[in-house]
Amino acid sequence: MPAFMIFTREGEIFNQAEMDIYSKSNRDTIGDFKLKPLVIYGDMETLEGEAPDGVVLLEFPTVEDAKTWYHSPGYQAAAEHRKRGANYRVILVEGV
Repeated sequence: MPAFMIFTREGEIFNQAEMDIYSKSNRDTIGDFKLKPLVIYGDMETLEGEAPDGVVLLEFPTVEDAKTWYHSPGYQAAAEHRKRGANYRVILVEGV
């Protein structure tokens, strides 16, 4: 069953240099992981509730594949830069 990881940026970037490092190092984490980017900060329209500043949506074959990538040493090292650059919410959802 597919799984989707949703990243929402909750406010403006407060350290662009850290986000630049994250962006570069995050690309290096994909490697052999089975992930498919579906949305990366595309145009959006908020229909209800408060709008995030940005959205990233990744598809994985399974929840386990998503967790394996997210908890991998490479991604966790990259994520430290994301956390120093902006506030995010990260949600893992199992598809149908």
